[in-house]
This record gives sequence, C-alpha cells and structure tokens, in this order.
Amino acid sequence: MIVITGASGLVGGNLARALLAEGRQVRGLIHRDRRALEGLNMELVQADVRDPQEVRRALDGAQVVYHLAANISLEMDSWAEVEAVNVQGTRNVVEACLSCGVGKLIYFSSIHALEQEPLDLPLDESRPRVASLKYPPYDRSKAMGEQEVMQGIARGLYAVILFPTGILGPHDYYPSYFGQAITSLVKGHIPALVPGGFDWVDVRDVVQGAMQAERLAPSGASYLLSGHWHSVAEVAALVAELTGGHTPLLTVPAGLAYQAAPLMSWLARLNNTRPIYTQVTLAALRSNRYISHARASRELGYQPRPFRETLADTLDWFACHGYIRVPSIRREGS
Repeated sequence: MIVITGASGLVGGNLARALLAEGRQVRGLIHRDRRALEGLNMELVQADVRDPQEVRRALDGAQVVYHLAANISLEMDSWAEVEAVNVQGTRNVVEACLSCGVGKLIYFSSIHALEQEPLDLPLDESRPRVASLKYPPYDRSKAMGEQEVMQGIARGLYAVILFPTGILGPHDYYPSYFGQAITSLVKGHIPALVPGGFDWVDVRDVVQGAMQAERLAPSGASYLLSGHWHSVAEVAALVAELTGGHTPLLTVPAGLAYQAAPLMSWLARLNNTRPIYTQVTLAALRSNRYISHARASRELGYQPRPFRETLADTLDWFACHGYIRVPSIRREGS
C-alpha cells in the first residue's frame, strides 16, 4: 500500500497515475479538492494532516508514504497557517509512520528551504537550511519540516528528502501558482514582466525521481530535483511562440515591482484571487540560478527533459481542459 498525502495537487495527481501504471495499490489523502484523482482506481481518504488521529488512521497499513501535503504561501504574514500544515502536519505524518510501522517515507521539501547565497556558486544538497526570520514563512516551514523528518530518522524511520524546484506540467487542476502564471500569460492578464527567473522542472520528471528515490535511496539521503533556469522574459517569449500569442511589452524594474507588491497582494485578496507578483515571488526570482541535480543523476538516474517540451505539454493540457483558448500548440523546433 502506497499512501500519498496531498494527493490532489499537481505532483500528487501525476504521482498517483505513475504508481497505478506500475500496478501498485494507492491510497490518496485529500483535504477538499479531488479533481486530479477522479476516475482513478485508487482509494481516497479525506483527512487533515493537522489532526494526528486522522493521519494515523489514514496511514494504517501503509508500506510507503509520499508526503506532499503542504500549505504553499507567497506572503510574508502567513506563518501560523504554513507552520500548522508544513511543520506540525509533517510531525504528525512522521509520528504516524513510526507508530504504523511504515517502511519508507519520501518527504517533499522545497528548493526554498535551502539558502540561495552565494549566488555565484552551484547550489546542491549541502547548502544550509534557511532559519532566519528574514526568510519567507513558507521557506522556513519547509526547512523545519525537514527537521521533523530527520528527528524521525534518528528514531528509526526510513526516510528520504527531496528538493524540487519550480514545478510545471499536466494534470494541474487547481491550478498551481506556476500554472496560474502560465495561463495568465496566455490570457494577457499579466501586463508587465519583471526581471529575474527560476529553475523550472517537469512534474513527470520529479515523479520519476521520487519513485527512483523510493527504490534506490538510502535512509537519510537528500536529492535536488531541478530542471532548467529560464528568465521570466524567456518563459513569456516561449509561451507566445508556442501559442501564437504576444508577450507583455513592459518590463518593470525590480525596485518598482517590489514597492508595488503589497498593493498587488491587497488587490488580489479583495478580488479573491492569488497574486502573481508578491515580495516573496520577486525575491525568489533573484535566487540562485545554478541548481545542481548531479547527485540525483548519479544515484537515481535522474535526467530532466527539455523545458520547451515541458511548457508545450503543459499548455496543451491547459488548452484541452478549457483553461486557455488557443488554436493549437506550435511544437515545431522542439
């Protein structure tokens, strides 16, 4: 029995499909949304990772647990919410794994849990974890969640820790923050770009890396699952090329964008939407661009696919499911 917490998210939906394709028995923990899992031959359990009793019941009988459930926040004032899910929730999962005799825990941390500086040196798994209050709550919560896992390892839990970068790909039903940004670009809802960029990785490559970690990784090992760094301008240009659309003409200086970010967040809350540009995202776009997945490649056979393929498949999925309206995805030159 394989249990996936946070099974209805972008990674969870793709991971469930990959595990089922191997004929494995899968149980998914969901909080509310289950669209990513509809029609799949798997057990669904509604549970809140903040409730230790619910987690204990959901993990009963599991041999392997993939812990994906997380509160992803792009704001600086969200500590209470992210700590409850990302730290206390992870503690509950670790305790349930120990009490239920789970054989392996695969914990999904985040690239944001690692200190990005110095920016001119490649970033790998040896980087210190963020701790200072200057870092966003989400970043600190994922680093503290990893500490909960390490304490479980010290008590005999077999666990592996993964650090994916910016994830894109199909079956993004919610959609994710990055998926929302891509669809907003297509719709022309982003009037201006900002400097900087990010390391983007295909969700299907992250899933395969995680499954290889389950098969091959020793307890206590950690792996960066990265892809390819591209600037915001490069991503916007490629979206326009693939869809036949247009790129925003204006690029706002980083300082001005940072000053306007609180207003953008306030307007998003007023409209009950999620802001694309916040102080957190703007800082992330200035993070380290040299992300090394050498250990994952060496020990797990991990090889991320070209970014153009990822973006084309993502746009195609969004178009097929009605999130965007485009005549076709132009794949020539891929």
